[in-house]
Amino acid sequence: MKMKFYQVDAFTDKLFGGNPAAVIPLNVWPENDLMQNIAAENNLSETVFFVKENDEYHIRWFTPTVEVDLCGHATLASGYVVFNILDSGKEEIVFNSLSGKLTVTKEGDFISLNFPSRRPVKTEINEQLKNAVSFDPKEAFFHTKYLCLLNNENEVRNAVPDFEIIKNLNSDGLIITAPGSDVDFVSRYFAPHAGIPEDPVTGSAHTVLTPFWSERLNKKNLTARQVSGRGGYLKCEDLDDRVKISGKAVLYCKGEINI
Repeated sequence: MKMKFYQVDAFTDKLFGGNPAAVIPLNVWPENDLMQNIAAENNLSETVFFVKENDEYHIRWFTPTVEVDLCGHATLASGYVVFNILDSGKEEIVFNSLSGKLTVTKEGDFISLNFPSRRPVKTEINEQLKNAVSFDPKEAFFHTKYLCLLNNENEVRNAVPDFEIIKNLNSDGLIITAPGSDVDFVSRYFAPHAGIPEDPVTGSAHTVLTPFWSERLNKKNLTARQVSGRGGYLKCEDLDDRVKISGKAVLYCKGEINI
């Protein structure tokens, strides 16, 4: 069996930035174990598979260790492959997923994702959260992922995560965030439970961050930077029960997988 393979850097306009994703278009679904083995072999934060179904696509995302219910950067990378390689006439894509229908649109150089909003609720700062990174959080919030608010961008950039503590949080990882110096907010995201110690740029984290900062700053349109080693730039819009997350992408390589 041969599978086409594309590697795309998402949420960046230059190679070696943003978050790399492996994109594998399929005609039919293989066994789950095979997709998981391919994701482990690729050893990227996400490998995404999709199958065309009439005018829409069914999409699934795998980390090196587990299947997940939502991934932003790999969806953006999939949109890039469809818009620029598989069907260059398209301006809109509908992906059917474990998180429902996801609409992806091409808007100039940006690709925009329409995702469910995950508005976090304030929660107690417990001992685990106090010790999860090297700075004490000002406040803590939760919706699928923990979100810890730090004082400033420097603290976010310089925070040293304790991956063992974060791995044992009863959550889908940990976001740390603060106001940004040249954008509305900055963040980092840690998901060691899913085989991703630190994710370079995370669309799903911004489904939590966008409503959080929209309410806090009293504005619907926001700019964001994930300040990981690779880094990435995002434009976000709070649409109440949905969020719009936009970014650019660059093709790194294409090839073929032999199974």
